[in-house]
Amino acid sequence: MLLRMSARRSLRLVYRYGLYAVILGLLAVFLLWPIALTVRGGFGPAEGNTIGEQARSMLRYFIGETGVIWDPVYRAGLVNSLAVAVCTTFLCIVMSLPLALLAAKFDFRGKSLLSSLVLVPLILPPFVGAIGLKALLGRFGAVNATLVELGVIDWSSGGIDWLGGDWLPEAFPFSGRFLGVVVMEALHLYPIVYLNVTAALANLDPALDEAAVGLGASRWRRFRRVTLPLILPGIFAGSTIVFIWSFTELGTPLMFDFHTITPVQVFHGLQQIETNPRPYALVVVMLVSAVSLYLLGKFVFGGRAYEMQSKASIAAKPRSLTGIAGIGAATLFGLVTLLAILPHIGVLFSSLSETSQWYRTVLPQEMTLDHYVGDNGALTHPLAAGSITNSLMYAFGAMLLCIVFGLAIAYLTVRVRVRGGWALDALAMLPLAVPGLVMAFGYVAMTLRWPFDGAAPDWLMSVFDTCLPAAWAQSLGDAPLEAFKVTGQYPNPVLLLVIAYAVRRLPYVVRSATAGLEQTSGQLEEAALNLGASQFTAMRRVVIPLIMANLIAGGILAFSFAVLEVSDSLILAQKEEHFPITKAIYILYERLGDGPYVASAMGVWGMALLTVTLVGAGMLMGKRLGAIFRA
Repeated sequence: MLLRMSARRSLRLVYRYGLYAVILGLLAVFLLWPIALTVRGGFGPAEGNTIGEQARSMLRYFIGETGVIWDPVYRAGLVNSLAVAVCTTFLCIVMSLPLALLAAKFDFRGKSLLSSLVLVPLILPPFVGAIGLKALLGRFGAVNATLVELGVIDWSSGGIDWLGGDWLPEAFPFSGRFLGVVVMEALHLYPIVYLNVTAALANLDPALDEAAVGLGASRWRRFRRVTLPLILPGIFAGSTIVFIWSFTELGTPLMFDFHTITPVQVFHGLQQIETNPRPYALVVVMLVSAVSLYLLGKFVFGGRAYEMQSKASIAAKPRSLTGIAGIGAATLFGLVTLLAILPHIGVLFSSLSETSQWYRTVLPQEMTLDHYVGDNGALTHPLAAGSITNSLMYAFGAMLLCIVFGLAIAYLTVRVRVRGGWALDALAMLPLAVPGLVMAFGYVAMTLRWPFDGAAPDWLMSVFDTCLPAAWAQSLGDAPLEAFKVTGQYPNPVLLLVIAYAVRRLPYVVRSATAGLEQTSGQLEEAALNLGASQFTAMRRVVIPLIMANLIAGGILAFSFAVLEVSDSLILAQKEEHFPITKAIYILYERLGDGPYVASAMGVWGMALLTVTLVGAGMLMGKRLGAIFRA
């Protein structure tokens, strides 16, 4: 009996570490390898006789005479990218901090509804929201039409080109398009900072604030000397994600025709990827900047956040606001929410407007549903309808991969605690720090090498020749995955698109499954194993049913955000038959005539999908939903 139990335990260890090795290998191939290829592509060959000469030759694409750091065009792009990220992050903090303080410390009429509306901006990517913002702020858009109606300006002056910048002082260093990108991204991303700051405030021990009151500190002094230092880790956690996201955002600058910015320069550089290493160097600069900031937040501020939260034992009771104070708090929430949904409103009205009938008017002059259900509508146009089908297929495949591997990673690191489990968890979270643009660029670089193109390296061919029959060795050595290249005459990016979507959204499912396993006891599973159930049976009959809500919540988040993924879609999908919805929106928006209106209708479709999925995830996870958006 004891020998049999010992054999079962040994077999379980074999299964667990075998699964560990498989997942680690897959993450190495589809996460670390693309990153490594991108980094390697940015460095030149080592040439010269001394170490200094070799180092300079390797770094010539960065700091040489024509390197990306010194090239005026590339340097301007990097400066603009950093400026967009800094301004967006600062604006998100300014918008979120007052709202989080009000939500955590006070009660007022309508607080529950207004607090839930804070998540509304997440249902529309800034890539699509740019369409609505341009309809509102264009030279002949709704804002100028409103100003004409109020007698502030008249059309004889040509209107104000808000996105062109002719209203800005000459000394202002940035253009109107720059401000458009910053505003659009801030209106989309501020809920991430809000969720992190709210969570940090909820973990504060009210005794600290009460002690400051007893010492005679004013409200402002208590905030500055007590509250702010303690919630700084939460602010930094949310700001890190916002900074990385806005620093590497590709779709929004494209929609605003803002081309002097690093992500767009990388996007255009794909045409020269086989002959010009500078796009690689640009991507390496973005990668180093993003990962450095992520690690700073994770290891410097992350530890402090954990220590502070562990001491919070009593929840503070919110103080009721009535009268003018309550109205003021509700008004602030309402004003920020209104600003955040204005681009959504612009997209909706653009999708309902007859072609060229929203011009110099506050609202469209004629409405129609043809852009949804007409001959060339969002649900009937061949490109639009096909892209919707493609996105659903890609996102569903990515969701299944995320659930399977996310559950396995969470189980190995939380429940059985295999040695080296921290490596799996760290790799699973790495996509939060690595920009999607970097990953997409890495996948393109993958397809330029074996097994997608060319012959296998000599050392690998010798292994094949030694271990496999000659026919098999020849087949494996001669680009066995050539059919799945994303470039060339016959590209087929389906496999890599699904994998890219899954890798990018894996952190959502891992964090969701981890939360579920941490909140459920392992005693039922142990009982099943002691009664003779196999590891697989115990997982299927005990573990999965207990955390099903968490898996569904993480899965629908992975699905919904994969449907509207921008960077991977724009870079990896090259032929119309493979376009996901975001690539189709971009292509249609560039088309004259009804293109922008059909693109808007597709954006509304995506907005509705994300609304349903976010509401569903929120109902299943409750307040734990905010943990998914934390660094």
